[in-house]
Amino acid sequence: MAKFEKGNKLGGRKPGALNKSTEMMKLTIARAVNTTLDTIQADLIAIKKKDPVKAMELALKLMEYTMPKMRSIDMNGTIDVNAKIQQISVNIMKGTDERIEN
Repeated sequence: MAKFEKGNKLGGRKPGALNKSTEMMKLTIARAVNTTLDTIQADLIAIKKKDPVKAMELALKLMEYTMPKMRSIDMNGTIDVNAKIQQISVNIMKGTDERIEN
């Protein structure tokens, strides 16, 4: 009996090819989604009349597929400052607590 070796072209599916049951499942789901997309707005309006909270939950779930989620980004870094203090001036002024009488 011959041993299978990598690269041997004995046939079989090409890389990435779907088997028949997977292909049929994806096709069935795609058809169901297309049918649902045709009536989704009317369906949401009908749900909103009966249960506004549920309609809002569904709308928010649908938005996840159209709008990217915002994520916080932490930025860490260092800055090298090569500056020298040239001059420091200090002005001492008399406080404004004293009252001037006329």
